[in-house]
Amino acid sequence: MINFLDLKAINAQYRQELIEACTSVIDSGWYIQGVEVQKFEKEFAAYCGTEHCIGVANGLDALILVFRAWKELGKLKEGDEVIVPANTYIASILAVTENKLKPILVEPDPQTFNICPTKIREAISKNTKAILAVHLYGQLAAMPEIMALATEHDLLVLEDSAQAHGAEINGKRAGNWGHASGFSFYPGKNLGALGDAGAVTTNDAELAKVLRALSNYGSHKKYENLYQGVNSRLDEIQAAMLRVKLKYLDNETHRRREIATSFAKKIENPLLSLPINFDSVNINLSNHVFHLFVLRTAKRDELQNYLIKNGIQTVIHYPIPPHKQKAYFENKISGIFLPITELIHKEVISIPISPVMTDEQVQFVIDVLNKFS
Repeated sequence: MINFLDLKAINAQYRQELIEACTSVIDSGWYIQGVEVQKFEKEFAAYCGTEHCIGVANGLDALILVFRAWKELGKLKEGDEVIVPANTYIASILAVTENKLKPILVEPDPQTFNICPTKIREAISKNTKAILAVHLYGQLAAMPEIMALATEHDLLVLEDSAQAHGAEINGKRAGNWGHASGFSFYPGKNLGALGDAGAVTTNDAELAKVLRALSNYGSHKKYENLYQGVNSRLDEIQAAMLRVKLKYLDNETHRRREIATSFAKKIENPLLSLPINFDSVNINLSNHVFHLFVLRTAKRDELQNYLIKNGIQTVIHYPIPPHKQKAYFENKISGIFLPITELIHKEVISIPISPVMTDEQVQFVIDVLNKFS
């Protein structure tokens, strides 16, 4: 069986370093907000090219806390509209509604699956105050166009960079385009911890200061609480794990791009639509870190069963779009019709793409896909 993602094999590459890092934390006697968190925040901010990184408990908290901080700073208020891609994981929507903001769902570009700038422009109203740009599957959204729209209309931009660690456009990385960005380090992410973990990056010192307080019970100083905060802190051991793995992230991304290139050049089955087209002029993979390699086919169920029978594990990202989820049946977003998003969610299937896949495994996946009928 070719696993969709073999986390055991990925982490085994760094096993000794991970053990040493964990041991160092254990022996330090300091387990919350210690040296490892401080060092990781500095290193990850430098990696993204930002002034600040604030470690939090997970990726959803990262997004929720940014919107909450903007409310505390008077930049947002309850009921304000936030433009969000309709084609995304539900966490993106949850971050908006958790802050009593109104999500305005916008259709994606059918070629990239990411939010369409033209559709964003059409959705902007007098109540629009922010854009949540999700870098889906590892590919940066059209950030130059999105930031231009935000500047034109005086809007805040929050990047959801949970799947796009290291992706860049013109040398500028995910996490350094918007006014802030939320990252997840869930174990299956390209930069994955060995448990839940997340972070916010920003160049806004005032925002960073408020975020640090909000994520620590609303406190900058022990027993003095400026806000009604929460407990959402990056764990010291997870920070140590992430520091080890950050050193190898670019190497793993290079391997993912190699595999994606092989898939794109060699998968020739007309029943399958690929996420990249090498017939395009001047194709540049720097904006995509291939967290996922997502095919589209009208015969998805048949393909998934066929691949399982041939020893290839797949995952569907995502079978039900947020506006069709029971969680939002009582919300106005549940009644809207989004044909592009709904078609994508019926047709997408993610095939294995992992930095520990061998060339032989990659070729096997290609051969099996080309024989599907």
